[in-house]
Amino acid sequence: MPSPDIHTILSKIERYLLQRQAFAGNTLYTEPLPLSHPTSELPMPSSHTHTHMLHTDSSSTNKCPQTSASPNEEHGTLSMFAELESSTTVSSSSSTIDVLAHDPSVHPEWAQSESLSVLYHRIHTCLRCRLGATRTQFVFGTGNPHAELLIIGEAPGADEDAQGEPFVGRAGQLLNKILEAIHFQREDVYIANIIKCRPPNNRRPEADEVACCEPYLYKQIDLIQPKLILALGLTAVNTLLKTKYTMAAVRGRVLEFRGIPVIATYHPAALLRNPEWKRATWEDVKKLRALYDSMVKR
Repeated sequence: MPSPDIHTILSKIERYLLQRQAFAGNTLYTEPLPLSHPTSELPMPSSHTHTHMLHTDSSSTNKCPQTSASPNEEHGTLSMFAELESSTTVSSSSSTIDVLAHDPSVHPEWAQSESLSVLYHRIHTCLRCRLGATRTQFVFGTGNPHAELLIIGEAPGADEDAQGEPFVGRAGQLLNKILEAIHFQREDVYIANIIKCRPPNNRRPEADEVACCEPYLYKQIDLIQPKLILALGLTAVNTLLKTKYTMAAVRGRVLEFRGIPVIATYHPAALLRNPEWKRATWEDVKKLRALYDSMVKR
């Protein structure tokens, strides 16, 4: 038999530890695993990882260990993980979907979904990262499945976690007003987040959580085929474009993700904390509307 792929082994170790943390409440693993790569450059999971690990169902929660390892065991396992990971590299220049498309031996069921509803059915019980065990609801996305405008935020908050729909709290109400101001209804667009489960205390998603969840977003984009993307906040921008921008550097520019124009502006939650940013956001969304009109009239 061929030797197991090194990334398959590493992903199994990582998932095992993350699920221990989530189910046993072990605070030793609340920070990202100590990989040799900087967290901002964490490699995407390999295609083999997705074959064996990505598609889970609710029965898998009964199989997760619920006892904590001893400190010595934890230290030894993490040291082994870091040592093994440092001996190999994975290019992050291609998305997981691209890898799957060019590897005929890898056909995870979720990646073959032909509609958003089928994709939701296949991934909504996902437990690939620690957030799966602590969520109330999987927040997939909402709106027109054939929308020409896709809006991408960071992660669900408490209201979204409770209701299972993105942007339904105070930030969501503000987003609705912003859309109405540029003559969009919520039902006209599609709204999703980089990750589908709420991080505890609304903290920023960790790099390993993003790496587990962003392939689902890429598949949503493939199915929706929007003409334009509005990225809300730097987490959304930097995850899509695989770089580290400041908002000052991206505002007012038309960026690009896989040939799709991207306009970035402040997240509505940031506007609630910083009302002085609303004028800049208004300028950004007016540019979005003008670009949208020029594209849909072609």
